[in-house]
Amino acid sequence: MADRIVLNTISYHGHGAIENIVPEIVKRGYKKAFVTSDAVLVQAGVTAKVTDLLEKGGIPYVVYSEIKPNPTIENVQHGVKAYHESGADCMIALGGGSSMDTAKAIGIIVNNPEFADVRSLEGVAPTKNHAVFTIAVPTTAGTAAEVTINYVITDVEKKRKFVCVDTNDIPEVAVVDPDMMASMPKGLTAATGMDALTHAIEGYITKAHCTISDMFHLEAIRLIAANLRGAVQNTPDGREGMALGQYIAGMGFSNVGLGIVHSMAHGLSALYDTPHGVACAILLPVGLEYNKTVAGPRYRAIGKAMEAPGIDRMNDAEAADATIAAVRQLSADVGIPANLQGILKEEDIRFLSESAYADACRPGNPRETSVDEIEALYRSQL
Repeated sequence: MADRIVLNTISYHGHGAIENIVPEIVKRGYKKAFVTSDAVLVQAGVTAKVTDLLEKGGIPYVVYSEIKPNPTIENVQHGVKAYHESGADCMIALGGGSSMDTAKAIGIIVNNPEFADVRSLEGVAPTKNHAVFTIAVPTTAGTAAEVTINYVITDVEKKRKFVCVDTNDIPEVAVVDPDMMASMPKGLTAATGMDALTHAIEGYITKAHCTISDMFHLEAIRLIAANLRGAVQNTPDGREGMALGQYIAGMGFSNVGLGIVHSMAHGLSALYDTPHGVACAILLPVGLEYNKTVAGPRYRAIGKAMEAPGIDRMNDAEAADATIAAVRQLSADVGIPANLQGILKEEDIRFLSESAYADACRPGNPRETSVDEIEALYRSQL
């Protein structure tokens, strides 16, 4: 079977990349922008870095800032209504994964109104039309939502998250400017950075990995391991390295899928509002230990990309353990909790295990699993 790679039509990278937003809108003839950006970014003046450019370029806009950290069905439906009322004809998704996921769902539904219930978008929905023209501008270095064909929505009623996979949702233009990420606090930088590392590692060992995705993922692992500590300290080199690393990880995993770590992390965010990156960071070593019997030989390349000491002199089993240790050390160095104590509740474990098994990321896991085995993994973190 042929490997499929879906990427943005155009992407801009590096300091000052946001200067390309207005020219991209103008040359396509769009007249008014619908800017999705959360209230914190608006208050911090981050959103203004883009809206000031729109004003200078004579592009009318409306800001939609009613974005929840884990966007819900109702959140999306409200956004669709706001888009129609705005008179806009294009979108700028500005923020972290929540802003961009909300924008993706809004853009898809506007052009495919038969999916207005939102739930019907779960999995691989048969949408016919590409989403509203969107320029995605990340302010966090982690989700890579600006380059992926995925988005995640929370179903509050059913207490679960669901993943939507659709080639029609990818933003046509990505603008990855490290200057837009400079105001991220340490905790958010660490969490989103570990999310990016999880994308790269899970993507590298997933069942569907291919030569092209392997190339992306190993370079992403190298960049993230080399730059996340610096990004947490807000160094310019760290920010720039993470901005690029997380994007490259997205180029890979968006096309080949993820695994059990993400399927387990989604439930924690849906039930407890645990930051997605924190959940991924805690569960990544757990998932690597679990998958070691099947994917272990691939761990050596991951460890080398992370510069695990002495890995070239080790056998495969030793190299796998050294790789997992390097992941744990990076997570600890940036302040991520070591386990789920204080987050996970005993009475929720069975429900979480069933939800993780049903999650769209689980089938990509290299090792076949079951609800009972997932339950044991959760319990190991109490």
